[in-house]
Amino acid sequence: MARQQERARRTRAALVESAAIEFAKRGYAAASVNTILEGSNATKGAMYFHFQSKEELARAVLQSGVEQFTALTDRWTSRTDIGPFEALHGFVIDLAKLFHSSVIVRAEFRLIVEPEFYPDVQSGGSQVWGRTAHEFAIRAQRDGLLRADADPEKFTRVLAASLAGQRYMSDMTALEGDLGERFAESLEVILAAMASPEWLEKFAREGWPDSGSELPDS
Repeated sequence: MARQQERARRTRAALVESAAIEFAKRGYAAASVNTILEGSNATKGAMYFHFQSKEELARAVLQSGVEQFTALTDRWTSRTDIGPFEALHGFVIDLAKLFHSSVIVRAEFRLIVEPEFYPDVQSGGSQVWGRTAHEFAIRAQRDGLLRADADPEKFTRVLAASLAGQRYMSDMTALEGDLGERFAESLEVILAAMASPEWLEKFAREGWPDSGSELPDS
């Protein structure tokens, strides 16, 4: 029984991974179930044992992507050894790395903007980033690192939209520089407008510290 369960788990994981590759490359409508099956080495019967439809398989990819985003944000929000802006910088750099390394995450980002999944936007990965940015903004406000008139809600909205836009542009055009650099630029522009003068003076002197990475070792 245990061996059968492990085989079923591996088959399901292979289907989700293969589907993510296909969705990330072609989007939902153009994705081929036959190609997904070929990539996973699973039979059609095995696929329909785990997933009743292509849509259900896509939703499994979406959920897996959200789980990866959530695991990363949980690790960064638990950091207490660095300030909130430094932790937010480390987080967005790791987020860019995750887009590069995880086809599941790339597929989630591709699927969430397709008409079939518009209702899922409110529970998708971008909402996970937004909650994380908001938590760091609230911490920064509490610590006096935001300007007195700065609104954490506005900070969150602008940063989340900017990161999403940078991600889309990286897919659509051949921009110079890697995604992490562009994510850092977005954060720095927002901080220039909303961080306290004291924090900005310190940042001008010292720049970003090496805060390490919270991504699991590959």
